[in-house]
Amino acid sequence: MVLTPTTQAAAETAGLRRLLWGRGISALGDGLWFTIWALYFTRILHLSPALVGLAMAAAGGVGLLTAMPLGAMADRYDPRAILVAVTLLRGAAMAAYTQVSAPWAFVLVTVVFVAPANGASAVRTALVAELVTGTERRVGALARQRVAQHAGYALGAGAGAVVLATDRPSAYLAAICGNVLSFAVLAALTATIAPPPGPRAAREPRRGVQVVLRDRPYLAVIGATSMLSLCWAMLATGLPLWIANFTRLPLSLSGAVVVISSVGIAALQVLVTRFTGTTAQAARTVVWAGGSLAVSCVLLATTAGRAGAVAIGVVTLAALFHVAGELGYVGGGWGLSVELMREDARGAYQGASEAATATVQMFAPAVFTLALTGLGATGWLLMAGVFLACSAPVPALTRWAVRTR
Repeated sequence: MVLTPTTQAAAETAGLRRLLWGRGISALGDGLWFTIWALYFTRILHLSPALVGLAMAAAGGVGLLTAMPLGAMADRYDPRAILVAVTLLRGAAMAAYTQVSAPWAFVLVTVVFVAPANGASAVRTALVAELVTGTERRVGALARQRVAQHAGYALGAGAGAVVLATDRPSAYLAAICGNVLSFAVLAALTATIAPPPGPRAAREPRRGVQVVLRDRPYLAVIGATSMLSLCWAMLATGLPLWIANFTRLPLSLSGAVVVISSVGIAALQVLVTRFTGTTAQAARTVVWAGGSLAVSCVLLATTAGRAGAVAIGVVTLAALFHVAGELGYVGGGWGLSVELMREDARGAYQGASEAATATVQMFAPAVFTLALTGLGATGWLLMAGVFLACSAPVPALTRWAVRTR
């Protein structure tokens, strides 16, 4: 069937809307799960923290190895089918958490649930790139999905708080069933997205991986940019550790900062993507993102041993700079990874981007823990230097990559 521009635009809009709703609903389940999983594993399943840590480490390692090949499969086959299959697999693993008892079974289920997550993100980005053309439109679509994701996280976390307050096995079981349902809804919505017209080019997934691994300029850009993903551990690990052990501020302040971050991202992520329409703009956005994160680190360093309203104000100001940095990193990173990728290997390139970020995330909590516990306020200054050093060369690396496209 030949599609007119009007019907093609309508199909694109409908596909993106289904992805948007699916992302929001699945994020609601994610927010619910991430709020309760630690206590469910230790209090309900009676697993040791060491075993939980081992399972997560194993899942992270497998995820690194599979992100790029899984993304490359989206270049060979229908990315909708790949995303549906991965979603159903993860949903089945989530359901299996209600039945695991043996340690080996827990590790296996955790690997099956956690490891494909990065690859699924790569496939989702490749699917967006298949549905729409142009960097600005693609990045805008990704930004709207991130807004839906954070809205879902917030609602899911609220539901998770109710589960924790109840603290009964039946409440945890209901939460897991709710998360399984969110995966089913995501799979159903993804399956109903209309495929783009025209035949899919035959391409071996392994070739796509090889193409990416030979693209040194792209890998250099993504490698430098992905280092800014340290900002997530900065909020999740560094700030609570700092407030609890190096200041006299209330512990609840770190939770308030998370709220500020979520609201800021939901309100401004789409707006920030308007400044990342070209590779040059995206690279500059990454630079100011690194600068904003560095300023946030320096401000936090000044609160060592302090208490009171002034110190709370400084932490709040640092939180605002952190939001600006995270917005710029995510928007600029999308602009670079999408614009610099090869169109015939979208999934493989996005898989490489996800693998780079996942690598940083594996070590990020340890980096902040060691920097702050070992160096105190100087640790924040060290991290400020890391953010500046990683973001500063991005424009030059981007120009190198553009010359080789």
